[in-house]
Amino acid sequence: MVRRGLMPVVMPVASILLLLALWQGTALAVGGRLLPGPLVVAHALLREAESGVLFHHMGVTLLRVLAAFALAMSIGVGLGLPMGRSPFVDRLFGPWLVFFLNLPALVVIVLAYVWFGLTEAAAIGAVAVNKIPNTVVLVRAGARAIDEGLIDMARVYRLSPADRLRHVLLPQLTPTIAAAARSGLALIWKIVLVVELLGRSDGVGFQINLLFQTFDVAGILAYTIAFVAVVQLLEYGVLQPVERRCQRWRRMPAEA
Repeated sequence: MVRRGLMPVVMPVASILLLLALWQGTALAVGGRLLPGPLVVAHALLREAESGVLFHHMGVTLLRVLAAFALAMSIGVGLGLPMGRSPFVDRLFGPWLVFFLNLPALVVIVLAYVWFGLTEAAAIGAVAVNKIPNTVVLVRAGARAIDEGLIDMARVYRLSPADRLRHVLLPQLTPTIAAAARSGLALIWKIVLVVELLGRSDGVGFQINLLFQTFDVAGILAYTIAFVAVVQLLEYGVLQPVERRCQRWRRMPAEA
């Protein structure tokens, strides 16, 4: 019983230790200049944190990620739901969706900067445009899989469109929206770094560009690990608790 209780804690720790061991072994094999070891990267991370530079650039990048994420999710859900429920809307905007799905992210970023200048709005808008099609695809698929029996029940009880959306559609779309949010967060912060590298004067992407020019691999890895850690905190501290709360209705019959 004790061993089973410790397994959820021991296994992730063991996995991280194994990853660090492989990292250190690879660093020793290829050389510290090309791939610094974990201790060297940790020292670079502490150096950037003590100077305050790390927190400044990470804060700026995180704000851009959250702004683009909110914009992409709201528009993506707003478009994906009617496309999944209405064949007419799906046929009308389907070709648009295919076009934007295959539009390279770099092209969107460059055009946004050319058309609207090197502004914050252009940067956030370019990131959102790159993510919206993926959200639409996932939400459309989830809307198509909604239980039609519940839709019929809502019609019988004459629920208003707002109540139908709140009590019938959105609860069934929760897993799909959660998946879109999870994949979207992972995609958006990567695109934000490209946006910052090409046209911003601050942020993690800008800082990585400076470190690249001096071949500071330890610094590049330090910023990468720091931001991955922040995204993981958002995953476990925000996304997963919200998802569990939104899916409580699925567990109610079993608990009763």
